[in-house]
Amino acid sequence: MKQLTDEELVRLYIETQKNTYFERLYERYCDKVYRKCLSFTKDSQQAEDLTHDIFLKLVIKIGSFKEQSRFSTWLYSITYNYCTDHVRAPHRRSEIYMDEGWERLEVDNSDDGLAELAELEAQQLKKAMEHLDPTEQSLLLMKYQDDVSIRELADMHGTTESAIKMRLKRTRDKLRKYYLEGAVFWLLLAIKAALSIRWPFK
Repeated sequence: MKQLTDEELVRLYIETQKNTYFERLYERYCDKVYRKCLSFTKDSQQAEDLTHDIFLKLVIKIGSFKEQSRFSTWLYSITYNYCTDHVRAPHRRSEIYMDEGWERLEVDNSDDGLAELAELEAQQLKKAMEHLDPTEQSLLLMKYQDDVSIRELADMHGTTESAIKMRLKRTRDKLRKYYLEGAVFWLLLAIKAALSIRWPFK
């Protein structure tokens, strides 16, 4: 069972309807889905509720998995969409927090976008992320945190790879803008605080 790939487990579950195959998928991804839900809610109980809902949703939708992408990518897409809808609810604030792994991005020189994001200071980057629309946040997180390919993102969004690249570029530009605005704000505060100090020596 351990040697079976995610996709093989899905096929076997659909063919046999034996819970053991679905339970194996649940064991592999429960914690990962929970952590992603927690990154949206910052509340453990809500994250548990969302995780439960997502796996119930998965039971219903698993028959529609066509293996056009990795199972993990497909599941993360369901997770982000569900959590984004939750964040967009009128009573919710639109804040999404990144996993800890975001702070340890490994820069691939072939990806200018990732290199650009990796240059930004982690905590300020998190604050800047909060200004983005939940859909924009999800797109960045799937690409740079979950390593979902451009092709997979295009398939998920029903659009072209060039359109996804353009969306990513625009979203990175917005993120950089919010990041720089925040950085300037804190710099001005620091300068103001420094100038207000009365030195004891002349």
